[in-house]
Amino acid sequence: MRKYIMKNLYPLLFCICLSTICPAQQNTKRTIVTTDGEIDDVDTFIRFLMYTNEFETEGLVYSSSMWHWKGDGKGTTMVSEMEMTRNLYGERSELRWPGTTWMQELLKEYAKVHPNLLLHDKNYPSAEELLGLVKVGNIDFEGEMDKRTEGSKWIAQKLLDDDPREIFLQAWGGTNTIARALKSIEEDYSNHKNWGEIKEKVSQKAIIYTIMDQDATYKNYIGPNWPKIRVFYNANQFWCFAYPWKRVVPKGQQPYLEGSFMGPNIINDHGPLFKKYYSYGDGQKQQGDPNHFEGDISKIVHTERGSFSKYDFISEGDSPAFLHLVDVGLDNYEDPSRGGWSGRFVQSTENPYRYEDGEAASDLNPETGEMDKSYPQTRWIKPMQLDFAARADWCVKSFDGANHPPKITVAEGNTINAVSGESISLNLSYEDVDGHPVYFKAWPYAEAGDGAAETTLKLDHATVQIPKTAKKGEKYHIIIEGTDTGFPALTRYQRVIITVD
Repeated sequence: MRKYIMKNLYPLLFCICLSTICPAQQNTKRTIVTTDGEIDDVDTFIRFLMYTNEFETEGLVYSSSMWHWKGDGKGTTMVSEMEMTRNLYGERSELRWPGTTWMQELLKEYAKVHPNLLLHDKNYPSAEELLGLVKVGNIDFEGEMDKRTEGSKWIAQKLLDDDPREIFLQAWGGTNTIARALKSIEEDYSNHKNWGEIKEKVSQKAIIYTIMDQDATYKNYIGPNWPKIRVFYNANQFWCFAYPWKRVVPKGQQPYLEGSFMGPNIINDHGPLFKKYYSYGDGQKQQGDPNHFEGDISKIVHTERGSFSKYDFISEGDSPAFLHLVDVGLDNYEDPSRGGWSGRFVQSTENPYRYEDGEAASDLNPETGEMDKSYPQTRWIKPMQLDFAARADWCVKSFDGANHPPKITVAEGNTINAVSGESISLNLSYEDVDGHPVYFKAWPYAEAGDGAAETTLKLDHATVQIPKTAKKGEKYHIIIEGTDTGFPALTRYQRVIITVD
């Protein structure tokens, strides 16, 4: 029997009893991915597969973007609606199209490591299940949403089904296939007497997490016609996990993206799936994309992004989208303004259903002492990368030979009421399935709330001092962080929100 280290016996016994009744709990978060196949989408997809035990994948849809589209095969040309790609590429009949087989190819490699992943979590879906979810959406042109496709029909079907759970729609490329799905619903039901109810149902069910505007379909169609669909818009923070990371990531976090970490801990000796992970100087070349130079080690010493070494991280600019679904204890899924591994967003002043990053969502970067619009994402890079490395281990190691994250508990709960000037005591405990000691940190997340409350920690006891100047209704966010002593060291959290009465 695996050893647990416990600081609170009763909750553990309760969990054990519950697990004998319900051995496999259904994931509550449903998601559909749309992707344009950029090399960073490939790397994002490999990381995504390592986290598919955390949510329910309901679609993997090829789509297009301002960077990648197939063309209609008839020589029809177009000019991008987006200024950057219009200036870069001009009039084209196709653009850097990587095809519609790369997800299937990666899933074949996933199938080889799936039996080992099951040793670590029985919730990992099979490759066959995921292959059945691969669909081709609107890919012919940037922003094309004129025709119904297998992918758009699949998304529409999920938005209209009787399952009351939300559908988290990830736009790793353009939003055009999502837009086509919504347009189909409008075309089919707008003349029905209950159209208002249907539109409300879909609007409440859909959440779109988009990495930039990679076509104009949100601006031209989704926003004006479906204003109540929640949108999490990441136009700034994702860059720290994308191509220009050396210019954005604080120096203290950069070693976890460098080849000296990536090579031994993630890419090499971690099974066939990770051999497909694109990194600098790895000798790989994506078919269909002439712009993919990063695998050629002779071309990466001096680039506009910086100088790189073998196995350095290239980009996973779309990973923040699915990381919003991974519950590490930060409790930010329902409210993205709280911040987490997917970044932090503030409510738009123009549309209450839209959350955005940018200057208003900046966090204080302790390395520079300045507010930094990327720091809501970069502050988590070390624990995110160590977590990814642990999951890479799960592909090849036994349960006892790998590390698994601890579970953190705050005895007083996650929501507390207090008065100004009050001192709050928090008693912390943990469970660690591998038997590793866990060490705590406690810190105020000032930007996520209404300011900082002084926080001190002694072993497993934190004290929070509410400011005497605190006003009624203000909220103070305290992050309890527990890191185990295994390798890679894994971190989980609890967020305590203290509301002033």
